Amino acid sequence: KPNGDGPFPVVIYNHGSRAGREQHSVPFEYIGRLLTQAGYAVLVPERRGYGGSDGPTLSEDVGNDMGQRFVARVEAETDDVFAAVDYLRTLAFADTKRIGIMGYSLGGIVTMFAVSRSSTFAVAINQAGAAGAWDISAPLRSALIAAAEKATTPTLLMVAQNDRSTESITTLGEIFKKRSVPHRVIVYGPFT
Repeated sequence: KPNGDGPFPVVIYNHGSRAGREQHSVPFEYIGRLLTQAGYAVLVPERRGYGGSDGPTLSEDVGNDMGQRFVARVEAETDDVFAAVDYLRTLAFADTKRIGIMGYSLGGIVTMFAVSRSSTFAVAINQAGAAGAWDISAPLRSALIAAAEKATTPTLLMVAQNDRSTESITTLGEIFKKRSVPHRVIVYGPFT
């Protein structure tokens, strides 16, 4: 948290899948420092199967099934984010009327699922959510499209031009545009 008593607006940062190192705790100090210096309290919940959290890892739970088992697992990880919101409500320094949510890759998917299920979040940032899975999982595509069709949270959608797919971001942006949901789509130049 920033210095002082607050209350501070909060950002929940949703980590990616961390394939192969799921059970290593990763505090995301860079993200924490960046946001606390800007005046935000930051929570990086290690969802089920990550770090010291209970439950099977993502790969143990779904194996190579990128279909309905994968979508169900991500929905369950989204439940963990709502448990994190409940935890934030116990902290006097957290302004739970001003919660932003953001995530990268799998965390971007969790972010989109969360904003489709609740108006708790003031803003959202989806950083390349499903860029690697968009072309290989029709059930995930359908679930993300359904999420975008429900979400009303102002959202920043970001992806690099040479990621596996930009459609995971641009498609959601088109849906938000059609529904007049405040949003911005940024397709960055190619990364090296």
